[in-house]
Amino acid sequence: MIEKLFVKEGIKRVRLNEYFVKELERAGYGGMEIKRTPMGTQITVKVEKPGIIIGKDGKRIKKLTEEVSKRHELDNPQLDVQPIEVPDLCATLMANRLAKLIERGWHFRRAGRSMLQRIMENGTSGCEIVMSGKLKGPRGRTEKMVEGYIKHCGEVAEEMVDRGYAIARVKSGVIGVQVWIVRPDAERPDAFRIIKKEEPEVKEEEVKEEVKEEEVIKEDEEDKDKEYEEEGGGDKEE
Repeated sequence: MIEKLFVKEGIKRVRLNEYFVKELERAGYGGMEIKRTPMGTQITVKVEKPGIIIGKDGKRIKKLTEEVSKRHELDNPQLDVQPIEVPDLCATLMANRLAKLIERGWHFRRAGRSMLQRIMENGTSGCEIVMSGKLKGPRGRTEKMVEGYIKHCGEVAEEMVDRGYAIARVKSGVIGVQVWIVRPDAERPDAFRIIKKEEPEVKEEEVKEEVKEEEVIKEDEEDKDKEYEEEGGGDKEE
């Protein structure tokens, strides 16, 4: 019974995500998060242009909340819209953009390289793009593009890497697009940095004291030389 419940919740999440991808395309949909609260279901939607979802006087978001409640059978859904700080570093958003370029007729290599370069220029340390399907010819194939540092498995990958998936529908069939982006603020476990050894600063007072000591020593040496010369001079006169 528990397994069926998990499967049912997973299907709801996938259908809700597909609904947002279709409805919020103009707003630049970049993913969602679902949390269960005592008040109901809180859905956090990340978009590039929040104003399009909210609408005038919040009418658009109210209508969207009602449609989500009716279609997906969620308990008192509450939509929270958050803007994406750096759109070019959101994996879901970039995957959707890449899928749209392929649907418009761009060659998959040109579109993938262009998107990879755009992502790397925004300060990330690593990115990977995978496209699979009937890219060229009747047979399916997979094209992978990697640049920088990337992790694929383990807890490190879950914390460091943002993953996005989209589908491009073309005449030859369906092409799946996966985008993996290393978050800019992520700390690599194998990273290291060289710390330069700082030389202790010498204060001006200490320098002045050293100069005074040297002057005193010189004066003492000069006095001794004079005394020696005077004594030597007296012997010669005798």
